[in-house]
Amino acid sequence: MIIVLKAGATGQEIGLVEEKIEAYGLAAHTSRGVERTIIGAIGDERKMQPEAFEGMECVEKVLRILKPYKIVSRDFQKEDTVITVRGQNIGGGTVALFAGPCAVEGREMMLGIAAQVASCGASFLRGGAFKPRTSPYAFLGLGEEGLKYLAEAREATGLPVATELMDPRDIDLVVKYADVIQIGARNMQNFRLLTEVGRLDKPVILKRGLSATIMEWLMSAEYIAAEGNRQIILCERGVRTFEPSTRNTFDVSAIPVVKSLSHLPVIADPSHAAGKMSLVEPLAAAAIAAGADGVMIEVHHDPETALSDGPQSLRPDTFGEVAARLKGIATAVGKTMGKA
Repeated sequence: MIIVLKAGATGQEIGLVEEKIEAYGLAAHTSRGVERTIIGAIGDERKMQPEAFEGMECVEKVLRILKPYKIVSRDFQKEDTVITVRGQNIGGGTVALFAGPCAVEGREMMLGIAAQVASCGASFLRGGAFKPRTSPYAFLGLGEEGLKYLAEAREATGLPVATELMDPRDIDLVVKYADVIQIGARNMQNFRLLTEVGRLDKPVILKRGLSATIMEWLMSAEYIAAEGNRQIILCERGVRTFEPSTRNTFDVSAIPVVKSLSHLPVIADPSHAAGKMSLVEPLAAAAIAAGADGVMIEVHHDPETALSDGPQSLRPDTFGEVAARLKGIATAVGKTMGKA
């Protein structure tokens, strides 16, 4: 249920509505928009009736949210959410460009790639210190050592760092070094992990699961939002289908669909969707044209020797050329690209 307050509702009136919601045993989530304040009553709505609020002087109307996801829905917040990290925007007419290696392999490698992608217009640095791999014998990441290299690269370039969190036990460690936490596709429905990051004051990239529906994806975002963290960035990275030509099937239609259902920013990961470097640019271009608020592209100085996902990684010089062309796509759809 959402309670729409009249324009000019005072802080005291907002507090009275919140207290009344909490008295029914529900949680109050308040969204202050440009024209109206909306308060969501989250929980078992059967405990209260709309009439309990409709008689309040400050209340304009009371609506039931029929969707199972509440806080992340357009019903709860009409305006697009814009997330700002160290001066870089995700959403709000800006196409954020995340770039870097799939896995952090060493200090010199990380610093070198960071400098190169920064010079090409990247707005965020990505890199995995903890790597979820199908085989337990594959390279699983450098752990804290890799996080330190990412932080050093941030200091050298000024680029905010996005890196993956796989285990709730590593939260304090990852938060110490990262600006944006990524929840990978395999952990999209790790509800314990989602609940824990929901308690942080840190932006979270939530990747769509390997076989997740849009509804399941948004419900996972709701787990994070319900704990208080609304700095959520949804990431389409392709889903598993019967088609073997690509690593995953990139669902470009999910971008406009999700943006119609939710106020959260949506980015795309064409690298993991394609699995092939030659397909990264066309998928990234399609994502931006479809309304994506950002793209995440893997870059490696020597893809043939990369310890993780070399076949889908662009060389730095190629990335620079691709970034320039993607900027043209962004401009064509009325957005700006890259650094603020």
